[in-house]
Amino acid sequence: MSSPYVRQRRLSDELAKLLRDHGWTAERLAAATGLSKQRISRIMRCRVRPNVEEILRVLNQFNVDKDYRSLLVGITRDAQERGWWEPHAEEMGLRQAMTAGLEWGTATIHEYQLNFVPGLTQTESYTRARIAADREIYEVSFDTERVVEARRTRQLLLDQRDGPAYEVVIDELALRRPAAPVRVVASQLDHLVDLGHNHDRIDIRILPMLARIRGYAVPRSAFSIYRYPDPGDSIVVAVDSNTTDQVFVGGDEVRPYLALYQRLRDAALSPTDSLDFLAALAQTMPHEMPEQVEELDCV
Repeated sequence: MSSPYVRQRRLSDELAKLLRDHGWTAERLAAATGLSKQRISRIMRCRVRPNVEEILRVLNQFNVDKDYRSLLVGITRDAQERGWWEPHAEEMGLRQAMTAGLEWGTATIHEYQLNFVPGLTQTESYTRARIAADREIYEVSFDTERVVEARRTRQLLLDQRDGPAYEVVIDELALRRPAAPVRVVASQLDHLVDLGHNHDRIDIRILPMLARIRGYAVPRSAFSIYRYPDPGDSIVVAVDSNTTDQVFVGGDEVRPYLALYQRLRDAALSPTDSLDFLAALAQTMPHEMPEQVEELDCV
C-alpha cells in the first residue's frame, strides 16, 4: 500500500492539471458531473477521500486514454486506504500518526536529527524516557503504551522485504546532550551500533559538532525526506518543531532541504567511522548506575 496522504496529493495534482489542460473551472466540472462545487473543492484540497465512482464521473468529461484512466483509478484506490495508524491516531499522538502515514510505502527515507535519536531507531527505554520528558513540558493526551506500541510497529517497516532504505544523519549534539537517563542513552548507542552492523538497509552517519558544512549551512531544525516508488509521486519533507511537524510536498519548498541534506551527509562521518564513534562513545557511559543517581537523572 502506498501512503494514502501522498496519493491524495497526487490525485489532487492530476485533477488540477486536467482542469488546466482543458480550460475548465471547478464550477463547470461540478455542473457537468453533478458533483457539488464544495465536494470537488474538498477533493482537490485533500479534505476528503474521493471514491472511484466520483473520479470516473470526472474522467468521463475528458478525452483521457485507457492507461491514464487506470492510473487515476489506482491512485484513487490507494488514497481511500486507511492505514494501521488511523484508528489509534489520538492515543499514539497525532504527530506520530502523521509520520507513520508518510513513512508507509516509501522507497527511501533520509533523515537529519538534531536533538534526539530518531524514532525508527529508538529503543523502548529511550522512547519511554522521551515520553516522560515531554509530559513535563507539553500538554499531551496520548497513551504511553499506544505510543510505544506504535513506535515498535513503525520500526517493523524497515524489516519488511519491500521496506524502504533508511539513512539518517545524527548530529553529535543529539548524543552528547542527555535526552534520557545515562544508562538508557548508553543502551541506545549500543542499539545503533547493532543496527548499523546488522541491518542491510540502514545507514547511520554521525555529524560531528566540529564538522565543516559547505557554505556554513548550519541546519535550523530536524527534518525527514520521503521518496516513493512511483516517480510521479512528489518528494515529501517533514520539518520538526516543538509542537508539530510542517509538511512540504514537492516544488520549491522541498528543494532547499534536499540540498541541505546533501551538505550534511557530505560533512558527516562515513557509516563505518560513525559506528566506531558510537561504540567508543558508549564505552564512556556507565550502563548501570546506583539507584539514587538514576532517580536524580530522571527528574
